[in-house]
Formats: sequence, structure tokens, C-alpha cells
Amino acid sequence: MRGISSKMTKGVSTGSRLDCVDNTGARVVEVVSVKHIKTTRRQQPSAGVGDKIVVTVKKGRPEMKRQLFEAVVVRQRRSYHRADGMSIQFEDNAAVIITPEGDMKGSAIKGPVAREAAERWPRIAATASMIV
Repeated sequence: MRGISSKMTKGVSTGSRLDCVDNTGARVVEVVSVKHIKTTRRQQPSAGVGDKIVVTVKKGRPEMKRQLFEAVVVRQRRSYHRADGMSIQFEDNAAVIITPEGDMKGSAIKGPVAREAAERWPRIAATASMIV
């Protein structure tokens, strides 16, 4: 996995609700924590596009509700700048549920996926229909 720049604006904080855009049965997930994040004391952990997060399912199939899963942020509403100077902003916050090994749980992704997430997660890039 290649890293993304540390200057990227993190738009998804702990407690945020995201759309789940794969076909696992979850529709809305809530961020519980951010994996591999280093913050200062009393600072709210936040994630950006391509970061691994721990989520709980709030809306979806009954057997998936109130369980913890790992996910990857594939879109964020907060605008961020790429290295080439382009500013990117999506219409919604979205995530894809993955296994602990990094494979996708679902088999399809609805909507576009940010290039930063596709570069870090090759399995998501292979499944995505559109990479922006």
C-alpha cells in the first residue's frame, strides 16, 4: 500500500455516518475508529480518502446490524487538493466494507471511487466501475 500525502484534508471524523456503496447488505455505516492514525492527546481521530476505518452498521440487513467491520473510505464530501493542484470534492461520504486481509466483502461498487483509494487498495480498483 502506498501512502497518501499527510497534507490531505481529512473529511470523515469519528461518529460520521457514511453510505456503504457495495453489495454486502449494509446501507449506512458509522465510523467507530480510524486504523493506523497518530494524533495528539484529546484530538478527534479523522480519516480521508483511502484510509482504513472501523465501522458499525446502522442501516442494513438485520444480521449485519450492530457488528464491527473494517472499511475503506472511497469518497468524501470535504474538498481536498491533489499533488497536481486539482481540487476534488464528491457529493457524499462513502465507504466499502473489506476483510481484515484487505479483500472486498462485496462484489460490486456503486458510483465512482477516488484515485487515492484505488491506488492504495488494488482489489477496490479492480472492482470499481469508475475511478475519478
